[in-house]
Amino acid sequence: VEEEQQLSVLSPKKKQRNGGMRTSPNCSPKIVRHDPLLVPAHDQMETMDENIKKYDSTGMFHWCPSKDIEKVILTRSEAAMTVLSGHVVVCIFGDVKSALVGLRNLVMPLRASNFHFHELKPIVFVGSLEYLKREWETLHNFPKVSILPGTPLSRADLRAVNINLCDMCVILSANQNNIDDASLQDKEWFTPPGMDRSSPENSPVHGLVRQASITTGANIPIITELVKSDKLLPLVSLSQDKSSGTNIPMITELVNDSNVQFLDQDDDDDPDTELYLTQPFACGTAFAVSVLDSLMSATYFNDNILTLIRTLVTGGATPELEGLLAEENALRGGYSTPQTLANRDRCRVAQLALYDGPFADLGDGGCYGDLFCKALKTYNMLCFGIYRLRDAHLGSPSQCTKRYVITNPPYEFELVPSDLIFCLMQFDHSAGQSRTTLTLTNRRNPSAPAAISVPPGGRVARGRRPPEKHKYVPL
Repeated sequence: VEEEQQLSVLSPKKKQRNGGMRTSPNCSPKIVRHDPLLVPAHDQMETMDENIKKYDSTGMFHWCPSKDIEKVILTRSEAAMTVLSGHVVVCIFGDVKSALVGLRNLVMPLRASNFHFHELKPIVFVGSLEYLKREWETLHNFPKVSILPGTPLSRADLRAVNINLCDMCVILSANQNNIDDASLQDKEWFTPPGMDRSSPENSPVHGLVRQASITTGANIPIITELVKSDKLLPLVSLSQDKSSGTNIPMITELVNDSNVQFLDQDDDDDPDTELYLTQPFACGTAFAVSVLDSLMSATYFNDNILTLIRTLVTGGATPELEGLLAEENALRGGYSTPQTLANRDRCRVAQLALYDGPFADLGDGGCYGDLFCKALKTYNMLCFGIYRLRDAHLGSPSQCTKRYVITNPPYEFELVPSDLIFCLMQFDHSAGQSRTTLTLTNRRNPSAPAAISVPPGGRVARGRRPPEKHKYVPL
């Protein structure tokens, strides 16, 4: 019965019956193979949020009954007919002999229970079915997860999952290469069809490149993981092509800090510059193992740092959850008791936009301190940093979409309209029932990232703008 409730609202068969339109919430349900990837209407969002949502025994994560892997597999034609947008595409290189990378650790923060069900981004894995079958035992209890058997090297597979409309593309490799020539360690990542420099500027989906056009919108943020840190030079072939408007923001894991100099063609940093002073690190395109070493040392002397990292990255943890994963290595479903539901009531990270909404008056020359006080007193949000466009100081429109973080700026620090503000916001119990909670802004403007309008729970004082104008981007 529970599996019948979790029907795909975007099944290709249903789309054909309705002339290509999405299924109406009033249509009689029929059993299909796929889990819901996207929710087409607010009515259906509320129904799913109330009737299908379940949590694990700790109340920390969204949970669903175990699903056979066959029920989440999409063929290329089915994926192409599914209206995928705002989703997460995970490209995985691996086979039946590859070591497991632990995909559950990637999925768990995206299924934290302090998100409402309709806020969960669908996750589509693209890779070897033999490999994903080995990982599936740890993934079969998470909702909104689908698999497209294939390879990230295939443009057809990438088009089928609408990679040009995804919110994030994550590239992981489970292969353990034994190639003597280090320059060939990552050859499969950088030589898919159409990835060579001679490809025309208007070639569709330039490997993993989103063409900035009327039909595709903004750029694809991409996270990559390299096998070897000394094989970073080919990444320059994926840098921004200003003539065609292509851009691939990515984050790359480095083993050797010095290799950061190879990441960006437009980076003029001195090769001897420390990692934390380089542009790729400041803009979030480089992450080094040495950062983890630093965090581990800091945690040893201050255990509160671990709590902060959990809040910012993983959505939190409890001793019960840690014990469950350590002993059983699996999440169990549980009853929604007041005790477990109380674990949903925890803060989460959001990005507050200043180009519109109740803070727009402070976004044009206002002070950070005034914004901090207003956000805290009026909306119970704790601001802790600014996410600023790299070229915001130029005062003129720029094609560069790179941003850097300014942590804890002084009170009198001047704001600009394109700024995004990192903040901690409280869990909103009413967001799951509101019909006006999901409103995407224009995504075709690179300087105006996707934002979601959420009423702040009736905390707005009289005379202020309607709460629907309150903009933030959940992370």
